[in-house]
Amino acid sequence: MNWRYRHTVLTLCMLAFFVTYFARLAISPVVPLIIDDFGVSNTAVGVALSGMWFAYGLSQFPSGILADRFGERRVILVAVGGTTAMSLALAVVPVFPAFVLAAVLLGLVAGLHYAVATTLLSRTFDDLGTAVGIHSLGGPLAGLVAPVAATWVGVRYGWRPGVALAAVVGVPIFLLFARRVRPTEPRRPDQPMAERLQVGPLLELVGRREVLVPLVVATLGTYVAQGVISFLPTFLVELRGYSPAFAGGVFSAFFVVRAGAQVGLGRLSDRLGRDASIAAALLSGALGLGGLVALPDLVRLPVPVGLPALPTVGGLGIVVLLAGLGSSFFSAIDPRFMDALGDAERGAGFGLIRTVYTVIGSAGSVGVGLVADLFGWGASFAVIAGMSGVAFLVISANALVGERR
Repeated sequence: MNWRYRHTVLTLCMLAFFVTYFARLAISPVVPLIIDDFGVSNTAVGVALSGMWFAYGLSQFPSGILADRFGERRVILVAVGGTTAMSLALAVVPVFPAFVLAAVLLGLVAGLHYAVATTLLSRTFDDLGTAVGIHSLGGPLAGLVAPVAATWVGVRYGWRPGVALAAVVGVPIFLLFARRVRPTEPRRPDQPMAERLQVGPLLELVGRREVLVPLVVATLGTYVAQGVISFLPTFLVELRGYSPAFAGGVFSAFFVVRAGAQVGLGRLSDRLGRDASIAAALLSGALGLGGLVALPDLVRLPVPVGLPALPTVGGLGIVVLLAGLGSSFFSAIDPRFMDALGDAERGAGFGLIRTVYTVIGSAGSVGVGLVADLFGWGASFAVIAGMSGVAFLVISANALVGERR
């Protein structure tokens, strides 16, 4: 396999991830317009979005089984094509129940991509951490582009064209992937699907120490990341008194840091080891989120004249940088799971692992919001800072035990 083709596969996998992430993020900025159009409550739209994210996590496991049966290329094409089609469906639904159904189906098809693409990259690259880091760039890049684009289009033309933007990027990327990526041989084309769903082997896989410990860490880290992504702008507005525009700018900066950090951390994990890289990211996240809570007490850095409303701008930049580093741990922990799985296990096995930590971790949105309602935003972010610290201690202790064996 020559250099050019390997990097074509990597680039197109990243763009495919961009499409599946873009489609999910394009909905949130136009939620007020959706509520007005259908005449429903915030809670009703929240149910639709929660269903979408839950379905996204749930489909990770069957995606691996399907890849083992039909090959990774076909499953990724279904993910990108299905995401494109469901984005269009969301844009034309006449009634709200149909919107909810389309949102859930969008999550199901979008969730088919990530685990399968990671398995495909494990076939293609030796430096898997670096490859996964570059592939994961699709998420934060979508986080930069989708909210801005959907808001701009939604305000001018309505929420339906804003949601349909995902199809605009989805169609060309689907065609590029279909044309440029060669068919992949399935690992288990003849094994009955029912055999892959037997409970005993699944429990044995996730019960292995080399899988269970990082699975706990990934679940905690996903909970934290989901909470930050869902509520960082609200936290800055409600607790710190920043304007929505400034909070949105900070949120964009968070995604910029996350994008760069995922590539760097993936490469670092190839060079220095998975556990050390994961621990460094989680410690950074704990310090960054704790710093956000303690921001008024940070040493105030000099700011240019004319910015009296931003007395802690320097400190804010530091803690957002650390928080962004913390959310990049996926590019080190996903290759760690692949290292722990045999070649024949990587399709369904990694899909199962992704389902477990994505589904449980998706509760971060609900959990952070609930603690904020009960005890305030400071307490809510202090809790997830502590969870990131616990995850750091778990992976660090595991690394020390491993060295002593």
